[in-house]
This record gives sequence, C-alpha cells and structure tokens, in this order.
Amino acid sequence: MLIVVCYFCSVSWSSTIKGFKSYLQLELSLSANSIEAYLRDVKKFVQYLELQEIDVAPEKVEQQQVENFLQWVSGIGLNARSQARVLSGLKAFYKYLLMEDIIDVAPTELLEAPRIGRKLPEVLNIEEINKIIDAVDLSKPEGERNKAMLETLYSCGLRVTELINLRVSKLMLAEGFVIVIGKGDKERIAPIGSVAIKHIKIYIDSKRNHMGNIEKDSEDILFLNRRGKKLTRVMIFTIIKNLAIKAGITKAVSPHTFRHSFATHLVEGGADLRAVQEMLGHESITTTEIYTHLDREYLRQAILDFHPRG
Repeated sequence: MLIVVCYFCSVSWSSTIKGFKSYLQLELSLSANSIEAYLRDVKKFVQYLELQEIDVAPEKVEQQQVENFLQWVSGIGLNARSQARVLSGLKAFYKYLLMEDIIDVAPTELLEAPRIGRKLPEVLNIEEINKIIDAVDLSKPEGERNKAMLETLYSCGLRVTELINLRVSKLMLAEGFVIVIGKGDKERIAPIGSVAIKHIKIYIDSKRNHMGNIEKDSEDILFLNRRGKKLTRVMIFTIIKNLAIKAGITKAVSPHTFRHSFATHLVEGGADLRAVQEMLGHESITTTEIYTHLDREYLRQAILDFHPRG
C-alpha cells in the first residue's frame, strides 16, 4: 500500500484519499473507471514521495514538490498526455481538499499541463458507414439485432455502454426520441432517425418479442444475446470489427468510431455545436469542440478539391 507516514501532521494520506474517493462517488457520480483513474494519479504522487523519502502530509505539500514530481514522471517515460492526466488527477484531489477546508491554497493552482497535440479520432465517411451496416447478414439469427444496433449507434451517437444499457421502456419511437443512460447514470433525451426506428421495430417484432428465455435482470434491455442476457462491450467491439473487415474497411473501427462519425457528419452538415454537445452528452463544450477541427479540415479539403485556385 502506498502510504507516507507523517507523525507531526493533522491529516493522513490514507484518510484524505478515502474522503476523495467518497467525493468522486457521491458528489460527482463518476464511473468506477474514472474514480480508479483519479485515485491512481494521487497514489502515483504518494509513491513518488515515498521513494524520495519525503515525509509530508497532504496539506503541507508545496508547488515545487509537485513540479519535481511531474519532472520525475516525465523522466520515467510518461508522455505529455499521461503527464497531463496525472496533473488533472492531482488538481481534482486538491480541489477536494480546498472544498473541505483542509487547505487554503492548492499547490497545483498555478501549474499548467504540458502542451499536447490533440489526437483527432478516426472517422468513417457515409459510404463506409453504409458498407459496414450493409455487411450485416440478415439471414442469421442475430442479423436483425445487429443491423438495429448499428443504425442506433450511428443515428444517436451513443457510447458503447449506452447502447448495451438501452431500455425498451426508454424508447419513445413515435416521438422520435430515446432516453439514454449516460455517464454517472445521468439521463438525456437523444433524437433518433427514421431508419434506426424502422430497424428497431423490425428487431423487436421479428426477434425480441419471440424470445422465451429472457433473464429477469434483462427484461427491459433492448439488445439481447441468444441466451436472453444483456450484451457485453466486448461483444459489440467484436461484431463491429468483424463487419468492418467483411466490408473491406482498412481503418481501425470501433463502436466509438460510429460516435465520432455521427458528430463529425453533423458538424459538417452545419449543426450547431451546442446541439451536438447535448446529443453526445458532453458536460463541457470544449469536449465537443474537437469536431470543429475536423470540420475545418473538411472545409480546407473541399477548397483544395473544388476551388479553381485550390
């Protein structure tokens, strides 16, 4: 266990990390994976203090010690993106200590993350999306389900977890909406297109309504496996990967590729960025703004391809 003992201090690392975890769970309602990532960042710092034999309590840490730590993680090979991730975790931790009145000034307050190039996500064009969806074999028992899943994924821009947790009781197909359970169990209303609605209805009428083995915990889950259980994330990844290979798509394709493509096609078509933010379920507009970079590149390419002075 990564614990630095401080005999002359008012609070311990173990108690503040425990309180930080409760704050992330109860007040921020973060997912288990996000909570684990934040705790891992703080524990890296504690490990550094232990290795350097620095005996200091959380509220006594100084900015220079955090700067030395960031230099240390850089020296052991963490790239700029990972360094920024670690600093983000420490900033969240010290924000929590500020809120609890354990400290008056955060040692991370003036620190800036290393500059990193924003990695643009892989995006499929409309033709490639169609090829993958058309590669679904409707003669197979899972065919209608898979087609409905892909149409829904692309129509709503869902995360893979949101897709597998989609509930029958949350479908408002007559109104053209579905209620999605997003990060932190937050619900949002997402528009859904007529093509996706059509294939969901076909799947429900021809397959799902005739399943006699649906497990009790999965009775309200829309997309089920042949044993009547909720699908796993891995299964969705496998289905999409195999269909992409079958369609002859050489790009690295995952469920998230459909989400990125959904957002990019909306922005390219002139959709308001705030509307796209709402549809994706992004907390901050800055998360959505990555698609404006894709859009600028699209416009630049259009000029190069079609303008007489391109």
